[in-house]
Amino acid sequence: MQAGSRLRTATEALRQKCVRGLRVTEISPGFIDTGFADAAIDDPAVKAAILKRKEEMAVSPDAIARAIAFAVEQPDDVEIGSIVVRPTAQD
Repeated sequence: MQAGSRLRTATEALRQKCVRGLRVTEISPGFIDTGFADAAIDDPAVKAAILKRKEEMAVSPDAIARAIAFAVEQPDDVEIGSIVVRPTAQD
């Protein structure tokens, strides 16, 4: 079972077992413009490749924030179970 599938299963189990009325939303981000490559990657070639790809297609963290806000702003009787946010150019 892939990690994404396990996460969706855990999210659904949490939703079913939690207090009635608690909403659970899984946000699956694609390639997001973060500082990860700058801070966590030491190999210069790998870092350069990731930074190039980031410049070509990464979406801003604001896109994720807007998706979260969308889920949270729904009426109390509406639950958004899953949101996938990724660049349109991502394979």
